[in-house]
Amino acid sequence: MPRQENHSGTFVENIMHFARTLRRAGLPVGPGRVIEAVRAVETAGIRRRDDFYWTLHSVFVNRRDQWDVFDQAFHVFWRNPELLKKMMDMMLPTSFLDSVKSDDEEELSRRVSEALAPPRSKNNEDNEQEQEEVEINATLTASDKELLQTKDFESMSTEEMETAKKAISALRLPIMKIKTRRRRADLHKGSVDMRRTLRASLRSGGATIPLRFKSPVTRHPPLVILCDISGSMTQYSRMFLHFMHALTNDRDRVHTFVFGTRLTNITRYMRYKDVDAALDTVSEKVEDWSGGTRIGATIKEFNKDWSRRVLGQGAVTMLISDGLDRDAGEGLGVEMERLHKSCRQLIWLNPLLRYQGFEPRSRGVKAILPHVDLFRTVHNLDSLIELADILSKPQPHLNESRSFAA
Repeated sequence: MPRQENHSGTFVENIMHFARTLRRAGLPVGPGRVIEAVRAVETAGIRRRDDFYWTLHSVFVNRRDQWDVFDQAFHVFWRNPELLKKMMDMMLPTSFLDSVKSDDEEELSRRVSEALAPPRSKNNEDNEQEQEEVEINATLTASDKELLQTKDFESMSTEEMETAKKAISALRLPIMKIKTRRRRADLHKGSVDMRRTLRASLRSGGATIPLRFKSPVTRHPPLVILCDISGSMTQYSRMFLHFMHALTNDRDRVHTFVFGTRLTNITRYMRYKDVDAALDTVSEKVEDWSGGTRIGATIKEFNKDWSRRVLGQGAVTMLISDGLDRDAGEGLGVEMERLHKSCRQLIWLNPLLRYQGFEPRSRGVKAILPHVDLFRTVHNLDSLIELADILSKPQPHLNESRSFAA
């Protein structure tokens, strides 16, 4: 009996250490979760490894974007021999990535590796910090902020991701205002407002006719965002959701959608002021997180059910996807052409474009590319800042006949 108590105590201690690992990796795990996990394991038992995995998963994971971190941490902490295969399956498809080296595998599990590393003593940290500061001052290298701006979202550590999220929350997207059909009174410029001019002339008995003017009203066009949350976009979709939340709370008429194998409208949830509450709700409502991708089918659904509702008044559409379609681009060209004709400007943001060896070989990429007005990479903070700078300037390549809102 004492031996059994010893094993039980050791096992509870291991669960506590595993919870600490998850907390260091970025999951919101507190003491209450640890107690719930111990009780759940005592109830479910540990006869099968799968049962143990899903028991802890049900307690520690409450958002879809936390699945991959938990999976890596579990199989490293509890020593799964097939960890390498699981990590390879989670990597980006290599159809376009001929120039990418195999060290991407190491970057994939960086957050978990940092979480599992033993804590360093304060003296060692102070010595390393002093040495780091001396090197920076001696060589005059870039600041930490500049380095973070150029760092790929996929290779960021947990601490760097939190800093990047704070920076994204402060980003603004100053899309240029466009003219609408509405007009308002103007004192000095614009066309003559005959109605107001005649009313003003009646006040003087027709002796004088003071001219009154009116000018077009300008306002920001609606912004529609379609974000890919499939398995190949997992490392980026977390950051893009923070970006979408910042845009939704910064301006009016922003409509946000996510898609994998189906289309989900998350505009209502992105309007929550608390970004954590917004992402928690999105994780509960979205059922196809980190799965396959059916871009053609989801764009068709958008064109059929949502296009006329949200693409009026010169809307700008932003498609965030790597273009890797499970249906091999079937029907995608037709739907993209229809989407392009329905909006004022169609912008495609593709994280794979950051690779020098990127070529449009996939059928999905070939179907999308002819129908976009702007094709940009989006993989770090610098790319988001450049995007904001480009959209704040006139776009001369756009058809001027489509620049006026209805």
